[in-house]
Amino acid sequence: MSFEVLFNLMLTETGRSLFMTFFATLGAYAIGLPIGVLLSITDKDGIRPIGVVNKLLDIFSNVMRAVPFLILAVAVIPIPRAIIGTALGYRAMTITLIIAAFAFVARLVENSLKDVDKGVIEAAQSMGASTFKIICKVLIPEAMPSLVLGAAIASTTILGFSAMAGILGGDGLGFVAISYGYFRGQRDIMWIAVVLLIILVMIGQFIGNVIARKIDKR
Repeated sequence: MSFEVLFNLMLTETGRSLFMTFFATLGAYAIGLPIGVLLSITDKDGIRPIGVVNKLLDIFSNVMRAVPFLILAVAVIPIPRAIIGTALGYRAMTITLIIAAFAFVARLVENSLKDVDKGVIEAAQSMGASTFKIICKVLIPEAMPSLVLGAAIASTTILGFSAMAGILGGDGLGFVAISYGYFRGQRDIMWIAVVLLIILVMIGQFIGNVIARKIDKR
């Protein structure tokens, strides 16, 4: 394989990995953030304890997180096929990644919100703030540095999932590593893909750390 062909291949598949990671992270947070908020506020120590709701969400999140990614990806194949007409390719795998990651995101959000200083919450309650206002004006702003770090962790985890998705025809760097490194025995291409994945993980974690430090007012 010539350098030009290899470069274009890596550039294209890196872009597809980033596409899957970015949009899957957004989608996972669109679903996982409200679930995480509910898990936090309905807990016995939360601002609106509702045992039944909390228990159901807790069981649901645990079940979703317990299923190995590859098994889940195979099980939900009908969903991307129904939405976009195919279960193959990076667009279809983005939908699968959202399903695989939202419960993990919910737990990250829950843990971040539970770390908020109880005194700040009690002060808002003493002033008669509603539950919605406490969530929007107290919990989320106070937990923002932790939420940003959680988002960095979630995005790197989703990037790892996207690499495994290469086994199921999900495109991206994982697909390159498997199709060229394993099936064709071109180990040099496989290791280039692995190094690029490591670099993307390090960049994502670095950006998350920098943003979290900048917005942390404590």
